[in-house]
Amino acid sequence: MHRGVKPSTPQELPRSTDRITFCYLEHCTIGRDANALTATDAQGVLYIPSAALSALLLGPGTRVTHQAMTVIADSGCTVAWVGAGGVRYYAHGRPIGRSTALLEMQARLVSNQRLRLAVARRMYGLRFPDHDPTDLTMQQLRGHEGRRVRDCYSEWSKRTGVEWQRRDYKIDDFEDSDLINKALSMAHACLYALTHSVIVQLGCSPGLGFVHTGHDRSFVYDVADLFKAETSIPVAFETVAELQRDRPGGEVSTSDLSALVRRRMREEFMSRKLLTKTVDVIYELLVDETRLSAEDELTRPAVVELWDYQQGTVGAGINYSPLDADPPW
Repeated sequence: MHRGVKPSTPQELPRSTDRITFCYLEHCTIGRDANALTATDAQGVLYIPSAALSALLLGPGTRVTHQAMTVIADSGCTVAWVGAGGVRYYAHGRPIGRSTALLEMQARLVSNQRLRLAVARRMYGLRFPDHDPTDLTMQQLRGHEGRRVRDCYSEWSKRTGVEWQRRDYKIDDFEDSDLINKALSMAHACLYALTHSVIVQLGCSPGLGFVHTGHDRSFVYDVADLFKAETSIPVAFETVAELQRDRPGGEVSTSDLSALVRRRMREEFMSRKLLTKTVDVIYELLVDETRLSAEDELTRPAVVELWDYQQGTVGAGINYSPLDADPPW
C-alpha cells in the first residue's frame, strides 16, 4: 500500500512574513523535482522553492502536474489562477492557515452592526491618523475617503505631469481607457492579488467585507484600499510619466505598460515589506491586542471540535451516546 510522504505541520513551514510575495508564471509546464517546483518551457527549466513562496500566480498557457500540486499544497503556498499579467483573478487553492480562529473573529465582527462599524472606523482611522473617526457615520466616512482619493490623484498628476481627468474604466472593455486609467487598473490588480493571497493564507474570508459588501472579494477591497495611496496610485502615475518621456508622441502598447507596472509593483511590495504590513493590518482589524498574534494563529494546531451552544465546544472523535441509552426520538 502506497502511503505517500508525511504531511508537514504549520510549525515546520516558513512564516508568512518571511516568504517571497508572489511568483507569476505563464506558458510553461510546472512539475516537481524532490521538494522543489520546476517551470519548464522552450528556454529550459527554472527551479522554484515552493515553501519560500506566499503565492504562485498561474497565468495563461500553464500546465500543472499532480505531483507539483501536492508539494504546493503541503508547503502552504497559495495558488491563484489568473489572467494574463495577473490582471484577472479566477480561483485559489488551500491556505497556509489551518485554524479557523481568525475566520470566526471576522464572521463575528461582520455580523454585528456595532462591531462592524467599529472595524470600518478603524480602517478609516488608519487612513486619517490625525483625525478621530469615532463619532462619524458611514456616510461621513465615505465622504472623507472620496476627498482623500481625489486629492491623491490630483497630487500625483501634478508631481508627474500626467494629465488626469477622472477615474474612468469599463470592466467589459479594458482597452477603452486612457493610459493612466489602464495603469491604475493594472497596479490595483497586482495589489488585489497580494492582498487576496494574504487574506486566504491567514484563513480569513475574502468575501466578508466591512466597508465593501456583496462581492466575493469585499474584504480584499477593504484591505487593499488602505495601501493604494502609497503603492498602486504612485506606481501608475510614475510608470505612465516614464513611458511618456521615453516615447514622446509614440504609442504605448498595453503589454509594455503591463510589464512595467508589474515590475514596479513587485519592487514596491519588497521595499515596503507590504506582505508583513498587510498581515499586521488584518491582525489589527480583527484581533484584540491581548490575544495571540496572527502568526501564532497560523501555527496553532488545527483541532477539530464539535460545537455546543451550552458548553461552547466539545471534543470530536468521541461517541457521546451511552451504550444502554434509548434513542431520543
